[in-house]
Order: sequence, then structure tokens, then C-alpha cells
Amino acid sequence: MKAVKPLDSPNGDGAKVVVFLSQKGGVGKSTGTVNAAATKADLLRSRLSADDPSPVAAVSIDQQGSAVWWSERVNGRDFHVVQAHDDIDGLRKLRNLRGVKYVYVDTPGWIDMAGNGGADTLGDGKASDALRAVLDVADLAVIPMQPEPLCYKPTARTIKYVVEPRGLKYLVYINNWDPRDGERDRDETIEYVEKNGWPLANTVIRRYKLHTRASAEGQVVTDYPKNRAGMEARLDFSKLTHEIDLAVGA
Repeated sequence: MKAVKPLDSPNGDGAKVVVFLSQKGGVGKSTGTVNAAATKADLLRSRLSADDPSPVAAVSIDQQGSAVWWSERVNGRDFHVVQAHDDIDGLRKLRNLRGVKYVYVDTPGWIDMAGNGGADTLGDGKASDALRAVLDVADLAVIPMQPEPLCYKPTARTIKYVVEPRGLKYLVYINNWDPRDGERDRDETIEYVEKNGWPLANTVIRRYKLHTRASAEGQVVTDYPKNRAGMEARLDFSKLTHEIDLAVGA
């Protein structure tokens, strides 16, 4: 993974921008962003020479600095990490980052300032401006949804008040499902998504302790050990990244 660096816009030629988005915090946006970037970079590695710069970037606009947290602990991953919550002008130029073809953006949860369907549900301030900036240039919003009722309304608000009014293409995926809990929660969440007519990924990201410890231990999914859990976790993100590619036309 490359060190955290400022946004570098000149001479880019049109990256695909994928934004991991949900009003609710703690649903897996940071993990999804970093692991999608890692998976994409791993898939592209065989096409690049050792001296070629990575065409993949993970960008965080989470003021808590999730991108910095990962980059300080991971070495040798072939993708850039950018913390850019305070670079509004740079965020507006995400499609034109120098040498970058694929951008995955981590966003924070937010307080719905106009949940009654007002003109702008994102509120005021730099955090809101940063989120607007990335949504304005996004090709796809990817919305993680944990299989529990507490995620239902925040997901619905995200889609109804933020994504659909912008005409932004989006994809919902079920995240952090524990097969040991049985299939009921997963199936009820899938039923809720389908009832609302939202596009749903076929891939379900299963819950693994590996994901919980990954940032603290400086790992992305492509670093996981080659045991059963590690390989299954890696397969989950490989399948999800492929579905994202199909949705965004990459």
C-alpha cells in the first residue's frame, strides 16, 4: 500500500469512482472500501511491471482518518491511500487523479439534517461538502447493509433522500452475515431489499473475525492467511468487486 498522500489531479484521463455510502455508521464502509481496492489492485498486478504506479486508489473522507489508520499498518500493497476529507476541490477532480483508473471512496455516516425529504438531507459544513463533492463525480454508490432491522431505515433514507434524487447508480450488498446465526436474518434482509426494488448484489460478505482485527493488524483481505476462513473471506470480496465492476462498467 502506498503512503497516504494528497490528491494529485493533473493529467488524469477518467477514473471510475465508486463510493461506499450509508447514513449508518459501523456497517462496513471502511472495510469494504479498502478491501475492494486491495482486491482490484491484486487482480491488476499481473498486468503491470514492477515500476508501474498503481492505477488503484482508496480515498477516505471520514474525518476519523480510517485511511491513515490502515496505511500506517500495511506495507507493500499496490494501491494508493488518500485521506482527503478537507480537500473539497481535489475531491471534485477524483476522476482525474494522475495515473489512477479506479477510485474507491470511504465515507462517514452522517446525521440526517432534513429527514422529512427536504431539499438537501446532508446538512451543512465541510463534512457535508466533502460528501456532496464525491457524490457529484461518483459512477456508483455501493451501500453495505448488515442483516439486522436497525439497518433498514438508514439504508432506505440513504437511497431515498441522497442517491435517487441525484440519479446515481447504486448497488446494495449484505455485509457481515454470520452463517452460524442461521439464514433467517439474511433472508429477511434480502426480502426487504427486494420488496423495495433496490438493486442487490448476489454476493453476501460473511462475518469473520479476520475482518474485525484486520485494520489493527495491518491487513487487507489479500493478506489473509491461506486457511479456510481466509480463503473464503478473500473469495467474498473477489466476487463483490467483480459485481461492482459489472455495475460500473469497468
